[in-house]
Amino acid sequence: MRRSKRTTLRSSKGKKLYAVRDKGGRFKDIQTYKRAHGSDIKRKARNEK
Repeated sequence: MRRSKRTTLRSSKGKKLYAVRDKGGRFKDIQTYKRAHGSDIKRKARNEK
């Protein structure tokens, strides 16, 4: 399973955002970089388990 590509944006307040798009190019999910990066760090890759 391929991970969806993230686009980096900035909010109006200047915070870094990750935006995930669906196949049609519309935004599916938008998260703050801090939150998304934290969950990436907590999750382990399959070959590390």
